[in-house]
Amino acid sequence: QMLKEVSGRLSELKATLDAGLKHRGNLLQTIADQFEQWSLLVRKEKSIYHTLNMLSMDVTTKCLVAEGWCPVFATKEIQDALHRATLNSNSEVEAIFQVLHTRESPPTYFRTNKFTSAFQEIVDAYGIARYQEANPTVYTIVTFPFLFAVMFGDWGHGICLFLATLTLIAREKKLASQKLGDIMEMMFGGRYVIMMMAVFSIYTGLIYNEFFSVPFPLFGKSAYECRDLSCEDATTDGLIKVRDAYSFGLDPVWHGSRSELPFLNSLKMKMSILLGVAQMNLGILMSYFNAKFFRSSVD
Repeated sequence: QMLKEVSGRLSELKATLDAGLKHRGNLLQTIADQFEQWSLLVRKEKSIYHTLNMLSMDVTTKCLVAEGWCPVFATKEIQDALHRATLNSNSEVEAIFQVLHTRESPPTYFRTNKFTSAFQEIVDAYGIARYQEANPTVYTIVTFPFLFAVMFGDWGHGICLFLATLTLIAREKKLASQKLGDIMEMMFGGRYVIMMMAVFSIYTGLIYNEFFSVPFPLFGKSAYECRDLSCEDATTDGLIKVRDAYSFGLDPVWHGSRSELPFLNSLKMKMSILLGVAQMNLGILMSYFNAKFFRSSVD
């Protein structure tokens, strides 16, 4: 008798639990159908209140006041945006846009596009030029990828890198609307920087005469040949100059020769000194023009 009562009680509890689970599933299904709409509504409300928190309340006129900086060329765009917002919200009172004159120093703003924005972010990571100072990004667009190419210096790898960036650029509209991983997003954001690196790497690779670390006589024959037929390769000491210097880049005969390392190390050391001094002189020259513009005799 007791066993029957316990079994009946268990059956009742199981039926109650099943009914509760079914009811919960129905509720979750109802919520799931509207969850995306609710989530969008919450994000909109949050963004609205976040914007309102940045405004100040004018007690006398009972209105919200927003003050900020904007470029001169953007004033017309702001007025148009405020007018559209008034029409879309069916408001009877239109937002008032007024230009205030101040002696405060404006913040720095540089107009960028999808090509220059990544270079500007690299410069901003080190420091932001103050208002009316020369923007070093203009020179960084060339100097940054070129100095990378001086170290990279292989036109075979440069072509591979260039083709990869061309793929990203050709599909940039599609990739911009997708959620990418951390590494892929970083590569996509700097696609034009990498493209410039690849272009300069092809150029320096031709100068170094390296295609996947293999030399190619693309610009004519070597200026050196063996003095007799006993020479088997370029590692011998019997090479003499028989024609004019190699027309472009490094003579392929240096690769694999016994004097390859001393010659290339000397070449790259001198290149590093010349390019480094030129880079520093460019910075000093920009500092001079900035000091002259601001009439700062100390600088």
